[in-house]
Amino acid sequence: MIDVLVVDDDFHVAEINAAYVAQVPGYRVAARAHTAAQALATLERTPVDLVLLDHYLPDETGLTLVRRMRQLGHHADVIMVTAACDVATVQAAMRHGALQYLVKPFSFAGLRAKLDGYAGLRRTLEGVGGRGETGQERVDRIFGAFAAADTSGPALPKGHSAPTVDLIRRVLDKADQPLSAHEVAERTGISRSTAQRYLKYLEHAGRISLTLKYGDTGRPEHRYTWVAVN
Repeated sequence: MIDVLVVDDDFHVAEINAAYVAQVPGYRVAARAHTAAQALATLERTPVDLVLLDHYLPDETGLTLVRRMRQLGHHADVIMVTAACDVATVQAAMRHGALQYLVKPFSFAGLRAKLDGYAGLRRTLEGVGGRGETGQERVDRIFGAFAAADTSGPALPKGHSAPTVDLIRRVLDKADQPLSAHEVAERTGISRSTAQRYLKYLEHAGRISLTLKYGDTGRPEHRYTWVAVN
């Protein structure tokens, strides 16, 4: 389970965010805090993997809190969840090590996309050590994991999960030639119908390219390639 500390000065908003977190499989709310001081006190006594952090707190800003967390040796990851969306604050959040940034108001689907992305990042970090990859390949997988799981920008359609999108991305990205839906299904372990459904969605979203391969029967086979995003 991924333990989450929800930090927001608004008690009602904190409860809503905590309720959202509790609905995502693999996550549980470790605690809630409404000031920076409460958050630091919680981190001292409670194991926390992830902090959902508002920027506007009554005693200091969320960014100042992140800096103090690192100075005090607290290594919990941070996703900013705030109405502060000016460029300076976003850039500062990146410099202070925030993994993601979710602008209020947001939906459950929006938060879930970030949490799915974070879970995908943790799986990648746990999985790269046992693979025969070069140092750069490991680094690329780690840095690409969060972005890949948050693939579409907008929330994924109902019935689609970010981890499955990430799984398909990794398979297509590593392939030395375009793959068919059948090959994607074999390499990912999902059913062919599921592979076809995800591939159709990713093609419409512009994340994969479709080419046609004509065989002896004359019926074209759809083959897919992951499209790198610059």
